[in-house]
Amino acid sequence: MKKSKFSESQIVSILKANEAGRSVNELRKEHGISQATFYNWRGKYGGMDASLIKRLRELEAENSKLKRMYADVSLEKDALKDLIEKKL
Repeated sequence: MKKSKFSESQIVSILKANEAGRSVNELRKEHGISQATFYNWRGKYGGMDASLIKRLRELEAENSKLKRMYADVSLEKDALKDLIEKKL
């Protein structure tokens, strides 16, 4: 996945500037982003502050780790089940 040239704290500050009354077009031109990017950011980060975004990233990483662990255990279970069925 492509890394954004903006950090989460920069994104939050851009969104807060919009909430403070600056127009979307003005912010787009100033930061060199598209309108779609701005609205995607607003959909994803709207109403959050930097600490919430950091917590979101931590939870996403933990969730990914747990999904991998579950997949590994599931594969082992299926392999053991096949082994037992072949012995019978």
